[in-house]
Amino acid sequence: MTTAPTRIPAAGKARRTPRTTIPVTALLVTVALYFLVPVYYVVVAATKTTSDLFATNGFALAPTFALWDNLALVFTYNGGIFVRWLLNSLLYAGVGAALATYFAAAGGYALAKYEFRGKRLVFGTVLGGVLVPGTALALPMFLLFSSLGLANTHLSVLIPSLVSPFGLLLCRIYAETSVDTSVIEAGRIDGAGELGIFHKLGLRTMLPALVTVFLFQLVFIWNNFFLPLVMLADESLYPVTLGLHNWSSQVDRLPEFYRLTTGGALVSVVPLIGAMIVLQKYWRGGLSDGAVKG
Repeated sequence: MTTAPTRIPAAGKARRTPRTTIPVTALLVTVALYFLVPVYYVVVAATKTTSDLFATNGFALAPTFALWDNLALVFTYNGGIFVRWLLNSLLYAGVGAALATYFAAAGGYALAKYEFRGKRLVFGTVLGGVLVPGTALALPMFLLFSSLGLANTHLSVLIPSLVSPFGLLLCRIYAETSVDTSVIEAGRIDGAGELGIFHKLGLRTMLPALVTVFLFQLVFIWNNFFLPLVMLADESLYPVTLGLHNWSSQVDRLPEFYRLTTGGALVSVVPLIGAMIVLQKYWRGGLSDGAVKG
């Protein structure tokens, strides 16, 4: 009489039981609600008139659906100044994040793949830059840009956004582990220059890290409030965050600014959501490549 062989679970494979899946699922649902409930509130608030905003439940739709009227007011108020703020934010965040990602990739690649004098000092300085809050540098930068005649210009917000110590640190770690030195040597043997190797091999291999740095920097610049507040005095140069703050500070004087603020807040999150949806496929591709290589 033969006995059936005992099945041994694969190594490293956790056994799923209700005792482990239920708490994990509950935790994930709680975290998801923590992030989604504010977005839901913004969407609902943007559909209400000023009177309904205070007379109805904050998480329930009002009898009067005023979303389109609110959005029309947002885009036409004061000669369409909100459109100008939106374009300014796209300039600061889009161009700033793209260039900051490129510079971080170049610096991280150099720190990971080249040996030069002062390398440890440079890396230590970068680590120190990660620990310094941006608000502590805003006033010194304002004095610097004022002396250069660049205060109250687009460049006063755009130039500081080009530096991302965290992005450089992340790119350095990723390049060190993903960019094969033998591939670089092969490129040199084939006659490719260092910049050509970096652009054709390094950037392609580092793509998942670059997307991560770009999204982090995009969100950081888009939500940045203190730096534009210090640097800018001209309302036409404001980003969306500073413009919405300007509107919300006037709600006690004119109640219509409640509709402007809620409608503008809804529009302001749409570009970030769109960027996350468009770029998430590159994350998935990078994770799949890593799984295959492993």
